Amino acid sequence: MKTILKSLTLAIALILISCGGDKKTDKFGNPVSDGKENVEATKPEVSEFPLAEKGKEIFEGKGTCATCHKLDIKLVGPSIIDIAKIYKEKNANMVTFLKGEGEPIVDPSQYEVMKANFALTKTFSEEELESLEQYMYSQVK
Repeated sequence: MKTILKSLTLAIALILISCGGDKKTDKFGNPVSDGKENVEATKPEVSEFPLAEKGKEIFEGKGTCATCHKLDIKLVGPSIIDIAKIYKEKNANMVTFLKGEGEPIVDPSQYEVMKANFALTKTFSEEELESLEQYMYSQVK
């Protein structure tokens, strides 16, 4: 009787283990992905800069910022990385500057060139300006 009970317990355990889901393995017993993993589990955490994507669109489009600013090199204006680092270091407000209400702190020699763009940036909504700021900060690693 004990032998039958042990065999039955072993059989049930093997059935439960083998029916543990639709997990596939290769011939060596390694798990194989079927591409249908839980997407929720692989989603990135909520970004520190939720408006950055919108800011990128404005930067490259309507804002025409990309004409003078590049990610890591000085073109006409300072690079995005330099701007973001300096504003962060000085705890300054980029939005205030883009409204034409702040002093130039990154490259004052280029202020006159940037000043011409205030006619455009002053028409942006607060959210658009914050989006630009978040995009700039999101580029600094």
